[in-house]
Amino acid sequence: MVEKQTTLKSEVEVEGIGLHTGVNVKIRFKPAPANHGYVFKRTDIENQPEIPALAEYVIDTSRGTTLSHKGAVVATVEHVLASLVGLGIDNALIEMNQEETPILDGSSRFYVEALLRAGVKELDAERVYFEVDEVISFKDEARQTEMTIIPDDTRRYNVMIDYNTKVLGTQNAELNKLDDFKTEIANCRTFVFLHELEYLLDHNLIKGGDLSNAIVFVNKVIGQEELDRLAKLFNKPKVEVLQRGILNNVELYWNNEPARHKLLDVIGDMALIGQPVRGRVIALRPGHSANVNFSKLIRKKIKQRENQAPKVDLNAKPQFDIQAIKRMLPHRPPFLLVDKVMQVTADSVIGVKNVTMNETFFEGHFPDEPVMPAVLQIEAMAQSGGILALSQVPDPENYSTYFLKIDNVRLRQKVVPGDTIIFDLKLLSPIRRGLCHMAGKAWVGDTIVMEAEMLAQIAKTKN
Repeated sequence: MVEKQTTLKSEVEVEGIGLHTGVNVKIRFKPAPANHGYVFKRTDIENQPEIPALAEYVIDTSRGTTLSHKGAVVATVEHVLASLVGLGIDNALIEMNQEETPILDGSSRFYVEALLRAGVKELDAERVYFEVDEVISFKDEARQTEMTIIPDDTRRYNVMIDYNTKVLGTQNAELNKLDDFKTEIANCRTFVFLHELEYLLDHNLIKGGDLSNAIVFVNKVIGQEELDRLAKLFNKPKVEVLQRGILNNVELYWNNEPARHKLLDVIGDMALIGQPVRGRVIALRPGHSANVNFSKLIRKKIKQRENQAPKVDLNAKPQFDIQAIKRMLPHRPPFLLVDKVMQVTADSVIGVKNVTMNETFFEGHFPDEPVMPAVLQIEAMAQSGGILALSQVPDPENYSTYFLKIDNVRLRQKVVPGDTIIFDLKLLSPIRRGLCHMAGKAWVGDTIVMEAEMLAQIAKTKN
């Protein structure tokens, strides 16, 4: 079953205080087109710069995840991103009029509620997953952290935390269905140990903290004088340590709420991969630094795969053989330059051209050193793309495709008799009003020989 990308049905706004800045901020979620992803926009800065939510733009993970691009900064983005991922929203423009997102109650709950009010809308484009086909691991020995993802048909998360403290102990949390995020994970709040809280207070680093947006664990004996100081700082009539070793500022929703919150952070930080990933994530003692480095590692794997030839069995039965291609395309020999199409999806196609010495163009290009002309490689790629475009109309025999533009052509290796070219093309945007915009790569074996972006018009043939 083909999954479609999604965005919001309407705009929605959330307002609150930034945890570390203490500044009031408005954050507005807006619908965005397919393949837009998550992009932050600083509306309070001249020219309203945009910051893509991608791991390479992370500049700090010390007290949350901070992004920067072209001089603009957005901070503590993990709860916002987790909300979008957890609700299956693929594309959104996130406008902010200050640097730091609202902390709210320290969870994703209020973001989720706002996004549900806005509603989720399907788009025309297919949701493309990075399918994990090998074990990918990241370790940080200093922090005793390990992040692993293993192949799985679903998106699953397992988290274990252990900070060598008696009060918190070892906790585990899991999410086996993303649909359960809003009920099982979204309302789980951040947590802090009292000694960390004291450090942050002493260094004026949590100006927006008010003891209602974090679970505070007490892992040492403290006197009444210290409790009274905390009560005064946070404008509470009384602060005390409960039997479970937490301050009485909040009640736990779950016994393992800290582990669940760490799972929430993992989901939010892994949104920085920029593409949904299908696999099972196992995180031991995760934190923002490890989450981001793990996301960078997966982005690297994605780019490596993009530069690998498509896995296709040339001996398998094609989805379109030459007779089917002739029924769909108007081209005929010697200008029919695609021999078979192995696979067509809603937004991609894999075509094949077998190059032989019998090609007529080798008579003049060149008699003593036969090389397939670059323009004909591009034409063969375009014909493969034409199969993708025409497969989406009910009567393809009554349509033709016409070039409008060719961009970013790169010729990397010559093509000679005996080569088999595999064309791998993907839509860059959904087909609208007959316009088909796609990018393609041509492979001979494991070598890219040519790549290009193409814009074509699908037009009905006049009788």
